[in-house]
Amino acid sequence: MQTHPLVAHPDTPALAVRGIGFSVVGLDADWLSLRWRIEGAGRLVVPPLAGRGRADGLWQTTCFELFVRAGDGPGYSEFNLSPSERWAAYDFTRYREGMVERPIARAPVCGLRGSGELRIFDAAIPRASLPGLPWRCGVSAVIAEEGGHLSYWALAHPAGKPDFHAAACFVLPIAAPDAA
Repeated sequence: MQTHPLVAHPDTPALAVRGIGFSVVGLDADWLSLRWRIEGAGRLVVPPLAGRGRADGLWQTTCFELFVRAGDGPGYSEFNLSPSERWAAYDFTRYREGMVERPIARAPVCGLRGSGELRIFDAAIPRASLPGLPWRCGVSAVIAEEGGHLSYWALAHPAGKPDFHAAACFVLPIAAPDAA
């Protein structure tokens, strides 16, 4: 399991969070399993547990995100996963255009564990809810800390303000398991 470091956008440094690592824990015919590891999480603000279900606006507080582009076209899918257990999924026809809710046959499963300085966020997205492989992915996190402070973390950032939808963020290739 390879861990990929996320970096805070230079315009939104964290207060106490020292680092976030991301890993693809598993990919099989049924699930894509993901993990974010937050170090320095002592001031992390976690949304209250709300139970599994679709919800919009999750990015306004601590939230973990996966952007998936299948093939070379301009379209992509966005998955927002919250420690509240709420989730959202959208399809875009091109950069920030044509947004519609992505059909999801079975809800993603996600949850936060740990305490103090180390927190682990695990998520599993049903493979049937994802586009066909191979993918180019953008991986990100919005981190809320005490006092209303937000920092924006990603594998890569475009120039300018934080923008997880930008093509420059889609840097992680994921191949079919039998082609890996």
